[in-house]
Amino acid sequence: MSVHKDRVVLAYSGGLDTSVAIGWIGEQTGREVVTVAVDVGQGGEDLDVIRRRALDCGAVEAYVADAREEFAEDFCMPALKANALYENTYPLVSALSRPVIAKHLVKAAREFGATTVAHGCTGKGNDQVRFEVAITSMAPDMDCISPVRDLALTRDVAIEYAEKHDLPIETTKHNPFSIDQNVWGRAIETGFLEDLWNAPTKDVYVYTDDPTYPPLPDEVILTFEGGIPVAIDGKSVTPLEAVQEMNRRAGAQGVGRIDTVEDRLVGIKSREIYEAPGAVALIEAHRALEAVTLERLQRRYKRQMEQVWSDLVYEAQWYSPLKQSMDAFIEDTQKYVSGDIRMVLHGGRATVNGRRSESSLYDFELATYDTGDSFDQSSSRGFIEIYGMQSKLAAARDVRMGQGTGF
Repeated sequence: MSVHKDRVVLAYSGGLDTSVAIGWIGEQTGREVVTVAVDVGQGGEDLDVIRRRALDCGAVEAYVADAREEFAEDFCMPALKANALYENTYPLVSALSRPVIAKHLVKAAREFGATTVAHGCTGKGNDQVRFEVAITSMAPDMDCISPVRDLALTRDVAIEYAEKHDLPIETTKHNPFSIDQNVWGRAIETGFLEDLWNAPTKDVYVYTDDPTYPPLPDEVILTFEGGIPVAIDGKSVTPLEAVQEMNRRAGAQGVGRIDTVEDRLVGIKSREIYEAPGAVALIEAHRALEAVTLERLQRRYKRQMEQVWSDLVYEAQWYSPLKQSMDAFIEDTQKYVSGDIRMVLHGGRATVNGRRSESSLYDFELATYDTGDSFDQSSSRGFIEIYGMQSKLAAARDVRMGQGTGF
């Protein structure tokens, strides 16, 4: 295919800013715009409606993709296997969606002959980095621009432009929050939440009900194979169905509400509210199953790697060589992570209360303190002597050198 250097591929949400960006990019750069809308479970309008709006706003082509299954299988499931929580808190809701959207941006750029990709991110957030690093990691020959950051498309300019050109988009509705959501969770920021002392109000939450007055406890059995949920209460599910069902059930109990101040990639701290009922419940269950199926040192090392993996994904390194190498290790650890986890969802908590696995390393006869105990307790004395030898020798040296503890 011949390359059209006068074309730009734009990540398109169907909202005011990206709708205005279609014509704005054309005016500022003289290039045609191809829009790309990717459904990762964010809800809202139908893809066909979004496609027609893009064309009505001046796009020469409008690419749409239902990527919900792809997102759940190829992005959320690796995060589940990694028990991914940035700063031990955030399940990477937005960070996981950017690489799959970037993948479709590059695909559309190749299909429609564009060499530049545009996105609607500002110059002070993480997502500009995630989009552009992901895009150039897959297509190092492509350029990236942001109408907001690079072409002075502020919100007041966008509203004025939309009204002047009679674009088919709502310009008066004002939401006090900046919201990003997908099947893995929901992220809310800005507005009155920027004052760290302000508590979230009820209207902040959508995916979760108030845990203060929960319904009756909900007990659920999650079945895993190779680290992936394959059934809920005995009913087979796809990865997407598993996340959606746990969003529904855990969300009804108020599970997965997160209020945190995190360190952004660009160097500033940001107050974030997250809702991730399915992700939080599934990670809790997955951790519990790993506790009985992973060997001690393997599990210990994986816990260290999980934090690095989460940092890499948060910091726009989904397609990096290190992250790919870590994926290989994590995947190897999951070959025995199969079995059932029973958990109770209630009052904002997901509490594991049952575990069973054919590949379990838990041996009842070794663990029991009752009759039938097969553990040879007499062997522990020699083990302790050898295990403590280095500390014992160091303590004796300290005393000899006048550095003893004084006990």
